Amino acid sequence: MSAAQSAILDVVTIGRSSVDLYGKQIGTRLEDLASFTKAVGGCPTNIAIGSARLGLKAAVITGVGDEQMGRFIREQLAREGVSTAGVKVDPKRLTALVLLSVENDTSFPLIFYRENCADMALEEGDISEALILSAKAVLVTGTHFSKPNTEAAQRKAMRIARAAGRRVAFDIDYRPNLWGLAGHAAGEERYIASDTVSARLQTVLPECDLIIGTEEEIRIAGGKEDTLEALRRVRELSAATIVLKRGPMGCVVYEGAMPARIEDGIIGKGFPVEVYNVLGAGDAFMSGFLRGWLTGEPAQTCATWANACGAFAVSRLLCAPEYPTWEELTWFLAHGSSERALRKDAALNHIHWATTRRLQPATLTALAIDHRAQLEALADRLGVPRTKINGLKTLAVKAAAETAKGSPGYGMLLDEVYGREALFAAARLPFWIGRPVEQPGSRPLRFEFSQDIGARLAEWPVTHTVKCLAFFHPDDDEALRREQTEKLATLYDAARRNGLELLIEIIASKHGAVAEDTTSRVLEMLYAAGIKPDWWKLEAQPSTAAWAHVERVIAAHDPFCRGVVLLGLEAPEAELEAAFAATKDAGIVKGFAIGRTIFNDTAEKWLAGSIDDQAAVDEMAGRFTRLAEAWKRARA
Repeated sequence: MSAAQSAILDVVTIGRSSVDLYGKQIGTRLEDLASFTKAVGGCPTNIAIGSARLGLKAAVITGVGDEQMGRFIREQLAREGVSTAGVKVDPKRLTALVLLSVENDTSFPLIFYRENCADMALEEGDISEALILSAKAVLVTGTHFSKPNTEAAQRKAMRIARAAGRRVAFDIDYRPNLWGLAGHAAGEERYIASDTVSARLQTVLPECDLIIGTEEEIRIAGGKEDTLEALRRVRELSAATIVLKRGPMGCVVYEGAMPARIEDGIIGKGFPVEVYNVLGAGDAFMSGFLRGWLTGEPAQTCATWANACGAFAVSRLLCAPEYPTWEELTWFLAHGSSERALRKDAALNHIHWATTRRLQPATLTALAIDHRAQLEALADRLGVPRTKINGLKTLAVKAAAETAKGSPGYGMLLDEVYGREALFAAARLPFWIGRPVEQPGSRPLRFEFSQDIGARLAEWPVTHTVKCLAFFHPDDDEALRREQTEKLATLYDAARRNGLELLIEIIASKHGAVAEDTTSRVLEMLYAAGIKPDWWKLEAQPSTAAWAHVERVIAAHDPFCRGVVLLGLEAPEAELEAAFAATKDAGIVKGFAIGRTIFNDTAEKWLAGSIDDQAAVDEMAGRFTRLAEAWKRARA
């Protein structure tokens, strides 16, 4: 077995990591930005994530601070499937930050906050021989040859790799101001000639199997102002495969002797798209090339995949979060896009969202106590202040925790009207959390608090799921159906723009007869409007055939749907057990989110003062546990 065949990882990347703060206002100066969105950044960290999204097994060697931004990077790497075994947590230094803006389609100002940052403190001792030997290839990056300690670390990794027959890739990644050649305001500057930098990089080239750079980066590596002359100088020093990135013209690959013209190398398929933000496009490009290079694809295929990944990146705002997954890339290569601005392609956006959202357990067992109107009516009838409802919901969180006992797949539906403290309590538990946005009982649908739902969702944690109940029957008046559909479409767009998962709850039985195809017809109508929620919350269906209709509709329109959870409508426990059993052949049904069956009796007694807190918790936990066990039995 060869060294490459025995490797556990495909690639280990080395170098920068940062938290990138992207200006959300497009077409303005960095000075005038009002708000930012946060993402993981840094060339090798981006490449590790991009490679993992394309199905490679990747790790990154870098440094982060022992603080919240460092934890953000490590947690995001873990979510992306990137090994963090080589991430050094530095108690003395801060994680690097970058501020970025899109001023226009050719100007992308950025400021690096990298003074004495954690990743620039890497040294030889931080390079694990075992980690390097576990991979088919190691990727080194330009910035980390700018300081003696980081240079020594990368050279050690290269020595280990080459001695063991692993491959070495080099992303030139030239940033003049990170070599001390430009001021803090010149973060956007891509090329300043420097004999010192050229001499340093030329000592790296002979040890590489793959060298990738833009025209400016090839010029600095070759030490020549003419790109073709620079390419020839690089070839004199290295037998590596050389890849010249040419922006909108794609790339050219050179595997042997340098041809007479730049264009006479190996050309991959190009993808003309609208340029939205070029920052991070090269890292996406490298990810795509690595996917082919490390899996034995021809150079032309590697170049095509690299060009496609770069096209995705330049057409979207952020770096790593916008890179395509393998499912997304293969769909694009097979079908293309009718949009030059790929960020506007609904099909691609849905695949991207569904294949990059946070992992969740395969089943969902939720206690729903997001009720407002029903509990207000109960409090008013008992003559107690409505504010007391807050305490009941906090006790419900304790009850749910008693049932879950730390197991995955449990959660709650909680509101912010009477559940603010309960939401805080639930956030400290490993719970799925959903929050309602509908005005209780509204038909046609209206949002609670404000109809500007996008602005409201901007305040939500990304870990919360948007829940919206619509009383929707397929035989409703056409005007009503249209109005409700438009409202749900607005919510769907707002949830996606804010990076939030969406659960749509449909109740048809309150406003018409329910037949075997009633619910499935509603779903057909909403899918036809382009609405693809992550979850559906549905009533118990009248038959197994009705569930089959629902399952077929979801499979046809959205194979990425997380599934259906059952709602309770205050049904007795015995009826719910029967409803659970009726779903045994409907794999799309993943659990339940039930409320009043669990808390109704307890709420009346506790609000009236006839039972204490612990009794209330015990009662709700007992009912929730019985339903959870009934669900498990039904699916056994």
